[in-house]
Amino acid sequence: MTVALHRPEARNAFNAAMIAELYETFTHLPDTLRAIVLTGAGSAFCAGADVHWMRDSIQRTEEENRQDAARMEAMFRAIDECPVPVIGRVMGPALGGGMGLIAACDIVIATPDAQFGYTEVRLGIVPAVISPFSLAKIGERSARRYFLTGEIFDAATAHTIGLVHEVVTPDQLDGRVRAVIDALLKNGPHAVRTAKELIRRVTRLSRDEAREYTIATIARARISAEGQDGLTAFLEKRKPRWLSE
Repeated sequence: MTVALHRPEARNAFNAAMIAELYETFTHLPDTLRAIVLTGAGSAFCAGADVHWMRDSIQRTEEENRQDAARMEAMFRAIDECPVPVIGRVMGPALGGGMGLIAACDIVIATPDAQFGYTEVRLGIVPAVISPFSLAKIGERSARRYFLTGEIFDAATAHTIGLVHEVVTPDQLDGRVRAVIDALLKNGPHAVRTAKELIRRVTRLSRDEAREYTIATIARARISAEGQDGLTAFLEKRKPRWLSE
């Protein structure tokens, strides 16, 4: 599935409708889905919050702003916890809340012209809701710089700090996205979903909790229909059923 932010006239900036639609999309997915490509229409990925939406927030009470922020957090969480891999296809600006979208993706491929920035502090606010997702990607060291300076940085820097996995030329972008999808489709569908859940769970568990969870997870995987077929196919030097169906 391709999910495209489609407000090119506003550089795909967030407003309440886009947040609601993204949440709805990522919480109602078909069971047969294998991967999602998240991208932006036009020349930008996502330039942050829509100016009119930000203007409205000035007039809202603290409680109303809490509710707005909660809806945005739920949207980022839905993308982050999407059961299948989410591939970010990034061209042009990805600023403010757009950085949260990228941080919620599993794999991010960008072009050299992409621009990144936690620009909230320039407006006297902070990258609060997106911080858990971003810190998981770039770590405290990079956040201490870019959260505080609000400076805009390039794709090479985004790659260096761990926000982006690959930087490719515009004519290579779709080919590299397709290559990642092809790599995902070679794998057991349930195994990929379980591996994604494994990452999220283990990073939040204590060592003893992780021990019990990981032992149980591999035991279930080994006796599952997919696991049995995959291991048998390897030993018999044949394709597993998910590649022949």
